[in-house]
Amino acid sequence: MANPYKIVVIDGQGGRIGQQLVEGLLAAVPEAELVAVGTNAAATAAMRKGGARLAATGENAVLVNVRTADAVAGPVGIVLADALLGEITPAMAAAVGAAPGKKVLIPVNRCDLIVAGTAGVPVAESIRQAIETVAGFARGQEGACQS
Repeated sequence: MANPYKIVVIDGQGGRIGQQLVEGLLAAVPEAELVAVGTNAAATAAMRKGGARLAATGENAVLVNVRTADAVAGPVGIVLADALLGEITPAMAAAVGAAPGKKVLIPVNRCDLIVAGTAGVPVAESIRQAIETVAGFARGQEGACQS
């Protein structure tokens, strides 16, 4: 039997983006193995509240889980050292950036990080598109990144 598609959702601060990603991904790809990783306990708790059965907290949890992920999803700050008000360590950002799986990032314009072209796009719409994209990858639709 083939291994299930592994999705790692990473979030920090209050974990609201991660929680919404977890909820949507569990509904869209229930057969996937979803692992929620919070940079702090509050973020992890929020993603558990969203339905994540597998969850962990902290830098080492990020480093370990992204190594074997088919897809990593979270706010764009997870690939930038010191983002999310300093919660993303350089090691976390490097591990996510070097992870072999697809990275699907939610543009969040704050904390001195501005993603050009996203002004006026509600975060909820970006989350919806991210869920759709990851679900497409999980179903083998490699062109999903073209949407």
